[in-house]
Amino acid sequence: MAAAVHRPSAGKLIRAGWDRISVYLPVILMGLMALGTYWLARNTPALVTAQEPVAPTHEPDSFMRNFSVRTFEADGRLRSEIHGIEGRHFPDTDTLEIDEPRMRAYNERGELTVGSARLALSNGDGSEVQLIGSAVVRSEPGATATGQSRPRLEFRGEFLHAFLDAERVKSHKPVELMRGEDRFTSDSMEYDNIQQVLEMRGRVHGVLMPRPVARP
Repeated sequence: MAAAVHRPSAGKLIRAGWDRISVYLPVILMGLMALGTYWLARNTPALVTAQEPVAPTHEPDSFMRNFSVRTFEADGRLRSEIHGIEGRHFPDTDTLEIDEPRMRAYNERGELTVGSARLALSNGDGSEVQLIGSAVVRSEPGATATGQSRPRLEFRGEFLHAFLDAERVKSHKPVELMRGEDRFTSDSMEYDNIQQVLEMRGRVHGVLMPRPVARP
């Protein structure tokens, strides 16, 4: 007589299969987590993008009203001072635009030069000033760099460009120069106070007043 064959029940088969699967379950879960992390990294957009530097525009970043700006020498002496009704600073050019400017500057010999206009444009350190509209630059009597006496000088025009450190004034527009009692006009000019050189271009006119005759 043949022996009876005992087949395991369905429940025992399921438990045995589950026991085998449970051995590999941590490995399977770790693999699924790794795949999920990789998928998220590939498909999640970046939250923060690098910002390209933006070039500064010609817009004022600060305003001043009824102000004065002073610059000093290394030893503390006043070099220049500019007053204005209103000022606007432009960061892209580091310039200061001034309404109704009034300026004064001292050279190395302590001589005073003053200026005024309806509008001025100054560089960052105040050594270069463009005067626009009813511009006047006046230098009081003094001495030249070589020690010679110099009469009062006054420049007038709609545009004057003053270089305070270099002691130069120039203009590409019509200008009037008064030197003591003498008077000159031209279409453009350039004056160097250190070298005592005046260059006038275009239509040049001059009136020289007679000098008093020295009596013996």
